[in-house]
Amino acid sequence: MKYTKQEARKRRHFRVRKKITGTSEKPRLNVFKSNSFFYAQLIDDSKGITIVASSSMKLGLKNGSNIEAAKAVGKDIAEKAKAKKIVNVVFDRGGYLFHGKVKAFAESAKENGMKF
Repeated sequence: MKYTKQEARKRRHFRVRKKITGTSEKPRLNVFKSNSFFYAQLIDDSKGITIVASSSMKLGLKNGSNIEAAKAVGKDIAEKAKAKKIVNVVFDRGGYLFHGKVKAFAESAKENGMKF
């Protein structure tokens, strides 16, 4: 059976999510990218709430789907997490490969104080 790109990503994401959960001490840093924007959020799965969220749309970036936008979102979410005294997170790449925008986002978040 042949899966579309989106179906294949969702299958990978569900496979990863079986093993990864976020807690209030170590939330899950989730990533989603669309054709237009890049999104990230810190999630506490035990309570089922989003602690911190950021996106290239909220930041008002002209081109919200390139590597520079991913870096800006990484920096923004790291600063918001610092304000809530969150340093350690579990990285959830959302079924995407760890290269390009996702890698740039992760490196930017690490540079600004997050540990995963």
